[in-house]
Amino acid sequence: MEDDMVEVPRFFICPISLQIMKDPVTAVTGITYDRDSIEHWLSTAEVAQCPVTKQSLTKDSDLTPNHTLRRLIQAWCVTNASYGVDRIPTPKSVVTKSHVMKLLRNLKSPELYLISLNALHLIASENQKNRQCLIESGTTGAMISFITKLCKETSTRKVVGLGQALSILHLTWQNVPEKKKSAEFKQDHDQFIDSLLWVLASDNMIEDDVVVEVQTRAISVLGMVMEVSSTSVLERLKFEFFKQTVNVIRKRTSPQAVKAALRMLIDVCPWGRNRMKIVEAGAVFELVELELNGLEKNVSEIVFGLLAQLCSCADGRAQLLKHACGIAMVAKRMFRVSPGTDDRAVHILLLIGRFSATDEVVAELLRVGAVSKLCMVLQVDYAPYIKKKAREILRLHSNVWNNSPCMPIYIQTK
Repeated sequence: MEDDMVEVPRFFICPISLQIMKDPVTAVTGITYDRDSIEHWLSTAEVAQCPVTKQSLTKDSDLTPNHTLRRLIQAWCVTNASYGVDRIPTPKSVVTKSHVMKLLRNLKSPELYLISLNALHLIASENQKNRQCLIESGTTGAMISFITKLCKETSTRKVVGLGQALSILHLTWQNVPEKKKSAEFKQDHDQFIDSLLWVLASDNMIEDDVVVEVQTRAISVLGMVMEVSSTSVLERLKFEFFKQTVNVIRKRTSPQAVKAALRMLIDVCPWGRNRMKIVEAGAVFELVELELNGLEKNVSEIVFGLLAQLCSCADGRAQLLKHACGIAMVAKRMFRVSPGTDDRAVHILLLIGRFSATDEVVAELLRVGAVSKLCMVLQVDYAPYIKKKAREILRLHSNVWNNSPCMPIYIQTK
């Protein structure tokens, strides 16, 4: 307000916030509050009670919208607009379980499912309270079943609504209690994973203008599924799973999709023969190519974390050495990203020095500057175990490097 000439009627003021109410609601005690204020009060108070009367209330107490008071407040705001009073907009209607369940039932109708998906996505996008209502109404399980059915039965070139369904699932999943997450996927687990892999592989089955968005959401949801999957599921993942995940990295579907794919591969790598399957899918080559293009610091750390795990097997090291820039890339990124990345880079070089050090490889380590970087590791303030690894590599092949005309004098001295 511009001045003190306007007096606000006291019954327009919320007893909690002491501000003009935007969405007045009346509790069962007969006292009216602003909705946001009373809901926050009830959700955070140790003992739920009416702030004014001190009578007991429940955390989910029924709050009745006071439409008459809201209209009076809006009319008063319009009347006093010349004094700088802003009109209070009409609040959106509160989402109810019955309304959500009606929208979920409409998913079975070919004529109504798109309308229902749009409505559910709008509800989920608004606020956390709406997402909680969707979860309590069974939206998460309904989306899993709907996506599975849609991918299984489709025979057209356009999968309409798939992106919306994936987005709704992604939004609501964050609010699902940890204990219930694995239960949501239990019934259609394998079929749902196959459906998501179908989405990642179906560039020609989805509209060109939405394919990146849909596949980005699909790989994000797939990562969520892996986080709650049991050990038995992780140990029997099909090769197709790794093929399509690596393909996301190869295609550079989107920065978000690539990052989600990398994180997921790290999560599933230790189980069963997954590491070998990741290597067979060509992941090492793609990781080198990805890193050569220059990445954000946090993404490079993920790349080197995964690369260190893959190089612990012979085939992984062979793929790295087969790439013309494999060793050079590892050496180049040292001291340019983070100490954590340097740790993994030294570990990769140690694995190569121990188990894959042919004459050509030993010569290349010197030529691309890897030996120089290892000597630098000994000079900086790094953890003792990292320096121990670097020292071991240098000692393993010191007889070759010391006799090389390419070895600088200062390195021999170190």
